[in-house]
Amino acid sequence: MAVDSALSSPLGPPACEKDAKALQFIEETTRNADAVQQEVLAAILARNANTEYLKRFKLGGATDRTTFKSKLPVITYEDVQPEIQRIANGDRSPILSAHPISEFLTSSGTSAGERKLMPTIKEELDRRQLLYSLLMPVMNLYVPGLDKGKGLYFLFIKSETKTPGGLLARPVLTSYYKSDHFKTRPYDPYNVYTSPNEAILCPDSFQSMYTQMLCGLIERKQVLRLGAVFASGLLRAIRFLQLHWSQLSHDIRTGTLSPKITDPAIREYMAMVLKRDPELASFVSQECCKENWEGIITRIWPNTKYLDVIVTGAMAQYIPTLNYYSGGLPHACTMYASSECYFGLNLNPMCKPSEVSYTIMPNMAYFEFMEHGTGSEFTRDSPPKLVDLVDVEVGKEYELVITTYAGLYRYRVGDILRVTGFHNSAPQFHFVRRKNVLLSIDSDKTDEAELQNAVENASRLLADCNTSVVEYTSYADTKTIPGHYVIYWELLVKDASNPPSKEVLNRCCLEMEESLNSVYRQGRVSDHSIGPLEIRVVRNGTFEELMDYAISRGASINQYKVPRCVNFTPIMELLDSRVVSAHFSPSLPRWTPERRR
Repeated sequence: MAVDSALSSPLGPPACEKDAKALQFIEETTRNADAVQQEVLAAILARNANTEYLKRFKLGGATDRTTFKSKLPVITYEDVQPEIQRIANGDRSPILSAHPISEFLTSSGTSAGERKLMPTIKEELDRRQLLYSLLMPVMNLYVPGLDKGKGLYFLFIKSETKTPGGLLARPVLTSYYKSDHFKTRPYDPYNVYTSPNEAILCPDSFQSMYTQMLCGLIERKQVLRLGAVFASGLLRAIRFLQLHWSQLSHDIRTGTLSPKITDPAIREYMAMVLKRDPELASFVSQECCKENWEGIITRIWPNTKYLDVIVTGAMAQYIPTLNYYSGGLPHACTMYASSECYFGLNLNPMCKPSEVSYTIMPNMAYFEFMEHGTGSEFTRDSPPKLVDLVDVEVGKEYELVITTYAGLYRYRVGDILRVTGFHNSAPQFHFVRRKNVLLSIDSDKTDEAELQNAVENASRLLADCNTSVVEYTSYADTKTIPGHYVIYWELLVKDASNPPSKEVLNRCCLEMEESLNSVYRQGRVSDHSIGPLEIRVVRNGTFEELMDYAISRGASINQYKVPRCVNFTPIMELLDSRVVSAHFSPSLPRWTPERRR
């Protein structure tokens, strides 16, 4: 399609007229970032002026930055939790937002062991959809011909529940996939999936994965890109293929769907697309029965141009495994978003994972930035100094603070970002990490206090053996699929004739899992995205050796503290060489979609 030259973009020649308009929008919005930010803040404060929360701070109807910054405190989830709980319990008065709260989006971050509830309003779906609509126009600048095939994306809905007041509480992507924005999306040749809506919307994760994989195999030559939300999700799909390729091949060979797939909507859809194909079935069997799975993605889907997965932050640990299975295909990290707000997109999506930077789109919310390492501890009398979107400095690290249309005001998201540059006047950020997160396999986030509590609870089971935990550390083992937590314990056995049995130590693993937050337990029980927790008992004196090693590398003996999480290869090799026994959780921890409170 010829594109009007007047619509061309500084980002590059657009693939079609629709793309040209999207790229032009990116240019105009980022060029006028500060003006857009002022408009966003004024709109949020004007519409929500009569909410209980804003009236508390006596803004007097002001919508300017100076008044806003002088009157409103910087807050965390715990500060606003009472208001959120009232809304969850059924209070429909304008507490945080003048527009009705339509549902809660459950964050992967937790408070008191439960997912945080993020308020949202109906129009936020339009804002999210706008950001989604910008992704492919940018990708088309780098990868031509994506309208000539399809994307094999493994997309899933997760459990949802209702608050006492009747509002839905569910993850942000579940909300999006169940919305008409997704279910009745218009046809776009640049954005066609092999996975049918019937499979994506199936609540049974096995049936959903099986059907999506089967459809991906049937259309293997059409597949131009493979994706999942997180790198861990794509690796789970590969592991699923390893476990179930024989049954999948049988379905393709016979043209009949496995009886394990009972969802009526899926069976009706597959009856239309599943046909006998002995040649394809033989090909799948021949490739999958080989012991060596290196490059399996490009062997089965030979036209794949890139993997569309998040590999920044904690997901970077999966890059070597993805490279192994994909033969080194590029990884595209396209956007940056959370339950609280959608933030921006990657204008250079085919860059190396270590170089990924996201351009904040100034129309999404009002953004402020707290310089990291200054002001993490502050009081209402001594507030931190925050800078605006266009005033951040290249090279500095900041904690993100947002004000949203849905009623979060000067809210600390907990993401640490490093400024790498600017696109026009909008800054670009590299995602460094989530604040205070110690362990993460998938969307779980376990901090040091949670891990300490879990170790304490589990160690009580050792009392009958007159044994205690002397020291411990941990790491997220992503060599297994799914990954799992590994906890190293050094034990003090006070009665050599009565050491803790294998069964007791296995129960300690389960007790630790029972003590971890609801996101972790959902990953174990419902999503199957996390494997059983493992305790590796190391011989006595191991943690002294660990200290000696750290001191030999320049650590101060007076200030040395045992790291509660390790990922430095020599340290992990030292620990593993001292392991005397390994123990795994013998069963699943308890988890239900209902919140504890």
